[in-house]
Amino acid sequence: MKKYIASWIILCLVCMAFPAYGQSLSRFGNKNVKVGDWVDQQFRKGTTPPFSFRYNGGHSSDFIGKWQFSAQKGSPNAQGVVNNIYSWQDRKTGLNVTCDLKYYPAYEAVEWVLHFTNRSEANSPSVTEVKVMDMEWRYGGDNDLLLHYANGSSASRSDFNPRKQLLKAGEPFEFSPVNGRSSDHAFPFFNIESTTGQGAMVAVGWTGTWYAGFEKNEQNGLSLQAGMKDLDTYLLARETIRTPSICLLFWRGGDRMTGHNTFRRFMIEQQAPKINGKPAVYPVSTSFNYGDPAPCNEYTCLTTDYAIAMINRYKRFNLVPEVFWLDAGWYIHANEVENHKNWANTVGNWEVDQDRFPGGLRPIADAIHEAGAKFMVWFEPERVIKESKWGRERKEWMLDAEGTDSYLFDLGNKEALQWFCNYIGDFMEENGIDHYRQDFNMRIDNFWKENDAPGRTGIREIRHIEGLYAFWDYLLQRFPEAIIDNCASGGRRLDFETMKRSAPMWRTDYNYGEPIGYQTHTYGLNFFLPLTGTGVQKSDKFTFRSSLGTSVIFNWKITDPSSSFTEMQRCFKEFMDLRPYYYEDYYPLVFNEDMTTDDIWLAYQLYRPADDTGVIVAFRRELCRDETITVQLSAVNPKVTYKLTDRDSGETFIKTGEVLKEGFQLKLKEAKSSLVISYVGLE
Repeated sequence: MKKYIASWIILCLVCMAFPAYGQSLSRFGNKNVKVGDWVDQQFRKGTTPPFSFRYNGGHSSDFIGKWQFSAQKGSPNAQGVVNNIYSWQDRKTGLNVTCDLKYYPAYEAVEWVLHFTNRSEANSPSVTEVKVMDMEWRYGGDNDLLLHYANGSSASRSDFNPRKQLLKAGEPFEFSPVNGRSSDHAFPFFNIESTTGQGAMVAVGWTGTWYAGFEKNEQNGLSLQAGMKDLDTYLLARETIRTPSICLLFWRGGDRMTGHNTFRRFMIEQQAPKINGKPAVYPVSTSFNYGDPAPCNEYTCLTTDYAIAMINRYKRFNLVPEVFWLDAGWYIHANEVENHKNWANTVGNWEVDQDRFPGGLRPIADAIHEAGAKFMVWFEPERVIKESKWGRERKEWMLDAEGTDSYLFDLGNKEALQWFCNYIGDFMEENGIDHYRQDFNMRIDNFWKENDAPGRTGIREIRHIEGLYAFWDYLLQRFPEAIIDNCASGGRRLDFETMKRSAPMWRTDYNYGEPIGYQTHTYGLNFFLPLTGTGVQKSDKFTFRSSLGTSVIFNWKITDPSSSFTEMQRCFKEFMDLRPYYYEDYYPLVFNEDMTTDDIWLAYQLYRPADDTGVIVAFRRELCRDETITVQLSAVNPKVTYKLTDRDSGETFIKTGEVLKEGFQLKLKEAKSSLVISYVGLE
């Protein structure tokens, strides 16, 4: 019965668009209903699908049911995923709308993306107000609705701080990022929770300016709308454009973490890039002794000899990471400090500085591979300084904007995109680079808007984002064991589509290594995205544990005599021991509207259902006066006895699951301290 409950939820969606199916909610409780039935009901001839747009001034709900309709239904693949293609075509003008849809019965999830094609030989009428999701959710009552979301990235302590909003009838609530980067001051992942015991996870996939709107209505329903914010264009003859993608995952139960954890598993198992058929594991990395003396910055003073010496140093202390990470500053002109050049104002010069790296980066790569690690290198190829080599020699492929010192490489130009793909791919191959790190430190929406032709608002944005996805897909196909690190000024390009291809291993540019912010970022992001990482500069437990997650970069100064390599070894081992749990289920153990303050405890639980084991991670912050806090564990069986072990003291406790669920006391005598407790169910 349980596997059909969420299907019942899904069938409640979009009722307002289908009066024949919305008049009696009871008919959706049929135990034989499956997710595929919902898809068939919503995407069929003569009905209004759960998206909308305006065409030639008219609203799609007034005419799409009369357009020529076709459906290509797929069969479940090896993972049980079904891919259907639906098409609507206007016989008069030749406009075709195709919906590429996938649904995942094991997760009660569905995703889709739209493509608009002008199949005529003349320009089409205008297409505007495209809402890739435009639907009503009937949740079975007039009870409260809570919208759970998180802050976007703004290089602050409050990045990804979890938030919630009580939705009230007639009070719309809308989100959209700034400056054209998808998680810049907004975050395109949400959880809708109703007091009727059902909810929905919502994700938007668009690495530009998306929007999402939620409004409770007077008919005991919730309106959901999402899409690209600025699109008002005609299509050229035979032209095709794509839209943002939408993902919905439906859940049922009294705990909204059911939805969050199902979505976490869905992202890892079905959406994350795969290597040799398995979800990619994002690495433990280290830098080349980050931080050279001024006026050097990043790695503008690094040399081949020094890099290899650092590799040997890590080998000497048994601290070889999974990945050695070379960040900005390895290219020509970045080292010309006398001319006020640095890593940031020389991007576009994508040639290795032969004075510092004779023979290119290959000798460093060879040393890394000999040590048993892999090599990741930083690029920022979309932002091109106007006086750089690319800026001068490839100017015809650049977009300009008023008042800027940089061009935007036009990924919407097919010839330029092909050259771009080949250049970066060949560079990686020639220099022995295993993993690719892409940064993006600029506002982008002004470049799109200023270069749109009259009557073609949004085309530049669409073409650039299509090109970005094509480039990343190219790299993953050419280098099937590669991973892509997605930075963008630290976590400002996180959305459903980028997470299909990459992960943020440097998720925020907030004050490097500041532990309170890092704890908050981990706490908030883990509700939605398990695959993230950050850096750590110190090896004390409080700071180091603030950077725990599925990935980390150790920015230790291994040559600093005040550093302890035995402490670094301890941190390394602890991270490797705990990392697997960050791929499992997540439960917050404390709840505050503002998780950034210095006077609280922060604690969370990680649980592995496969063997009934887990971990508790907790921090008592510097101004917190309370030595103890009582937490209620989730995902423990009341009938099972558990053994708990304090990782620091070695002290063990025996508690029943019933006791742990009712209340378990954590204690830290000292402020600004931490604890890690592992637990296992006893037979």
